[in-house]
Amino acid sequence: MVSARMRTIAVLAVVYIDMLGIGLAYPILPKLIEQFEHGDVSRASVIFGLLAGAYSLMQFLLAPLLGALSDRFGRRPIILVALLGMGLNYVLLGLAPNLLWLAAGRLISGAMGASFSTANAYLADITPPEKRAQSFGLIGAAFGFGFITGPVLGGILGAIDLHLPFLVAAGLSFVDLVFTYFVLPESLDGEHRKEFAWSRANPFGALRELGRYGDVAGLMVVYILAMFANRVSEMTWVLFSSYRFHWGPKEIGISLAAVGVMFVVGQGFLVRLLLPRIGERRAIVMGLLVSAVLMAAYGIIPQGWMIYPLIALGVFGWVIAQPAVMGIMSKAVPANEQGLLQGALASLTSLTSIIGPPIWTGLFGYFVSPAAPIIIPGAAFFVSSAVFLVSLVVALRWLRVRAQAISV
Repeated sequence: MVSARMRTIAVLAVVYIDMLGIGLAYPILPKLIEQFEHGDVSRASVIFGLLAGAYSLMQFLLAPLLGALSDRFGRRPIILVALLGMGLNYVLLGLAPNLLWLAAGRLISGAMGASFSTANAYLADITPPEKRAQSFGLIGAAFGFGFITGPVLGGILGAIDLHLPFLVAAGLSFVDLVFTYFVLPESLDGEHRKEFAWSRANPFGALRELGRYGDVAGLMVVYILAMFANRVSEMTWVLFSSYRFHWGPKEIGISLAAVGVMFVVGQGFLVRLLLPRIGERRAIVMGLLVSAVLMAAYGIIPQGWMIYPLIALGVFGWVIAQPAVMGIMSKAVPANEQGLLQGALASLTSLTSIIGPPIWTGLFGYFVSPAAPIIIPGAAFFVSSAVFLVSLVVALRWLRVRAQAISV
């Protein structure tokens, strides 16, 4: 009998390998595309943006499908197939002779990365409802650890050969596949499985199905608003810090590593300590309020060193609120629809990656351009702060309605 601890470690390893692959690609893909385009930096930048959008689009479309399949056939086979597919995909990327092969590899990466929703569903299966938020925090910590190590490993190996990081990632995926095959048992027994239906195995059908649950419907709005607002850092961090503080690759790399450490500390440790004491609802309110303040502060700080205290403050922001939101929604959904829920959440997350880049980078670009009525480098962060405040208002309204329903 495999212990719950070992099963948790196996699932976190799957998530880490997924994030490691994303992190590896950060320093490598632009250079590899530029190489295929014979040094044309402008064209390579456009193609890189298109591939990033295609990756997120695949996750948006396929996450509910994989989630629904895991509700029907179990979590284990979906996770194993995804690991196999990810390993083969990295081999394809490592051996890609031209841009077409590289594009195919990124599409497969997006499809296989959608298995993240199944990993979340597995943890929901093996975790008591009152501890699910803490377990979802561990998923965030695994992501943060991958965010720290992926770009570093990609940069080191890419300096040797631009294809090498993908081949190393392939090897890690296959090792994890073997480990998972022998360690990870099925978590969803036969009596809790749900018949597969195409009507809910797509983003829109999944959201419609989950709309039947009042707790889920209200918090879905909070979730997508906060995820969208949180994307501003990911999309404009390099642009903003380069423009405002004149940072180079070294300073930017250190700051991104600090963000990864913040995720590991916040979702890996602080969530497990704080949520049992203050509860999920207070954590949501606190996290959204802190994030609103945090984004406004990013926009106004005059010196680069001030970013680091703000990063530290981030452990009390959306980093805490996100697993709390997911924990409440998970408790509102039966066991045979956990995959559906996690697939829908993964789709919403991917949707913010599709619509976020042009909005956040567009805001930054406009307000540092001669066309702007006034130069405001932090404009995107100010708008993000406002979106977090809207999310907070929606959350407070949800809490009020829920309290009234309980008192009746």
